[in-house]
Amino acid sequence: MQPAMLGLWSLLLLWGLATPCQGLLETVGTLARIDKDELGKAIQNSLVGGPILQNVLGSVTAVNQGLLGSGGLLGGGGLLGHGGIFGVVEKLSGLKIEELTLPKVSLKLLPGFGVQLNLHTKVGMHCSGPLGGLLQLVAEVNVSSRVALGMSSRGTPILTLKRCSTLLGHISLFSGLLPTPLFGVVEQTLFKVLPGLLCPVVDSVLSVVNELLGAMLGLVPLGALGSLEFSLATLPLISDQYIELDINPVVKSVAGDIIDFPKPLAPVKVPPKEDHTSQVVVPLYPFNTVFGLLQTNGALNMDITPELVPSNVPLTTTDLAALLPEALGKLPPHQHLLLSLRVKEAPMVTLHDKKALVSILASIHVLFSVPQGTPESLFELDGVMTLRAQLAPSATKLHISLSLERLSVKVASSFTHAFDESPLEEWLSHVVRAVYAPKLNVALDVGIPLPKILNVNFASSVLVIIENAVVLTVAA
Repeated sequence: MQPAMLGLWSLLLLWGLATPCQGLLETVGTLARIDKDELGKAIQNSLVGGPILQNVLGSVTAVNQGLLGSGGLLGGGGLLGHGGIFGVVEKLSGLKIEELTLPKVSLKLLPGFGVQLNLHTKVGMHCSGPLGGLLQLVAEVNVSSRVALGMSSRGTPILTLKRCSTLLGHISLFSGLLPTPLFGVVEQTLFKVLPGLLCPVVDSVLSVVNELLGAMLGLVPLGALGSLEFSLATLPLISDQYIELDINPVVKSVAGDIIDFPKPLAPVKVPPKEDHTSQVVVPLYPFNTVFGLLQTNGALNMDITPELVPSNVPLTTTDLAALLPEALGKLPPHQHLLLSLRVKEAPMVTLHDKKALVSILASIHVLFSVPQGTPESLFELDGVMTLRAQLAPSATKLHISLSLERLSVKVASSFTHAFDESPLEEWLSHVVRAVYAPKLNVALDVGIPLPKILNVNFASSVLVIIENAVVLTVAA
């Protein structure tokens, strides 16, 4: 490839990283927009005492005692204890590091690159003064680092430290007397050793956050239906306010084989994200995938017998003959009816105008029982059920609850002459509401899996149904 062409492709890649999706979204996966405040909270929480960070640093003291007190990096056996990095300081001036306060985090997103991360902290020191007595000093330090955001070999977002430096601020003497020339010695020594102390802390923080980012994309069990595996479809995109992830769902059977469901050509007009909020856009494909799995596994089929139906729902030949006296008036009375409902193709989900609808095409075979004999066929119907879907978010998934809005049927075959099937629709609607819809809701307990986004809890999110997608928004 010519150098000019290589440069052009590099420029196009950089432009893509710098410009998150605006307007139409044509991906089949879930779009996640992580506000910079959410990333800042994850970093701050890791400093307060994330378990991975504790494993790196040792015991973390209470927040009011600072992060690296006794038992931590500054303890007797820690990195900065006797014989550690700050042994240099002890030799030069007799200083001992007593405390490192909990850093204050500030960050700025860098479009096309990653994150500018700053940690502001105070280092507490004490020593025996040259004029006798105890000296206590506190130095303000700012740790400045540039962190690249990319994609790991596993297809997960990853933060990588590229550059780290420290800026020594004001040094305060809290007690004792220290000759002015020694201030310069202390300042020069700290300037040399602080990067070695604090830059590894940044690396440890990023390790914690990368664990959270890695958990976002993983295997989600769907019980007997199989599993869903999330991975990044493209490199992360970065604006000055948020990070955008295009998350691709891969459906697998229980045996681990990939199932490729048809991908709808249903572009989504992505709404703008408000400041200080994180957002997830769930398009049609995950809905179609879950309903496709249910249909493929036979979970949408049902045999309806009198034992399953409430007493107020008629299910005998006498009741049926009353609806169609001309066609079925000669049926033996008081015999139980049996309904065999089969769904032979995946349901169609529609997201439109603040409503979610599910359309199920089903074959409904109506039989009646014969004493001590095999049930006899009466007729078979082609039915279309339109169900309203109520959506409710939790921390891990979108819950779906279905209720029948309308049902229409046409006669597919009959043992008798043709008849008007419309009187059957109301009767069958009662049966579906009483028996079939509750069965569907049990099968739909798997819900629509949501990717984990740091520690964002979408249970309290605002849910809006737009054209071809569901948008969840939660305050950062």
